[in-house]
Amino acid sequence: MNHAGAALYRECRAHGGVVDLSDRTQLILTGADRVRYLNGQVTNDVRKLRPGQTQAACVTTAKGKLCADVFITAQDDALVVDADPSLREALRARLERYIVADDVAIEDATETQALLHFISSKAPAFASDGYMATARRFGREGWDVRMPRRNFAAAREELLAGRVVIDEALAELLRIEAGIPRWGRELDENTLPPEAGLDDTHIDYHKGCYIGQETISRLRSVGHVNRRLTGFVAEDATPLAPGAGLYAGGGEAPAAGVLTSTAFSFALEKAIALGYLKRGSPTGALHARAADATGLSAVVTVQELPFVS
Repeated sequence: MNHAGAALYRECRAHGGVVDLSDRTQLILTGADRVRYLNGQVTNDVRKLRPGQTQAACVTTAKGKLCADVFITAQDDALVVDADPSLREALRARLERYIVADDVAIEDATETQALLHFISSKAPAFASDGYMATARRFGREGWDVRMPRRNFAAAREELLAGRVVIDEALAELLRIEAGIPRWGRELDENTLPPEAGLDDTHIDYHKGCYIGQETISRLRSVGHVNRRLTGFVAEDATPLAPGAGLYAGGGEAPAAGVLTSTAFSFALEKAIALGYLKRGSPTGALHARAADATGLSAVVTVQELPFVS
């Protein structure tokens, strides 16, 4: 066990912390039609947002598959959309595609805006120039602080003082324990939002029309998808690997599912994973077999998400 990592984890669980998300794609929408326009492009109801609030949403194709999972923040005179860094060009192109006569402009602020997220029920206090909004990114209450990058260097010490600084490894553990899917791991262009459980957090089924609505509403009417994001816990100390296939009874094929993200949980003191399990597959013990030449195999059991509330 990494004792330093375990201590940092416990401190974060007890008192929260701050993570630098400035590498995320950040697009700023301005113009009188920004709310109406974006509401027609995403799965959540942008009209419900008030300045200082953030909501999660999906951008989908006409067939209901993901283009991106995003966070939308309402400011006094703008909407800010942030997403995985790899989606910078594709997301802007997707959002600009349907602008015709709308009073909407999209600015790429990825290089000019810093973004910090504070895991805390209490708003951070700081004297620096920045915009603050509520946001729930790791399954817990939190706050986003945005400011120009040119001001961030001077404000960094003030913003981080006395707080647990969450590095990439700890952020990934917190994400997996919370059962939150990530672009490039659980999410890609072939994912239907309900498969990843995003219908619980990213979709408003009562809003008006948006691109992909017909397919997503039909999936809800059917009542199931062919696979579902699931949690898994290792029964022993064998490590788990992303990409490992899941097999019932140690058999060869067909695979019942696949692991997508793995970590060692200090809370459970076991290896855990997110992954997809096909509909109708056994929910008892499964063998997770690594996809590489090692052929490493571990026994896992299905775990309801989140792992840690």
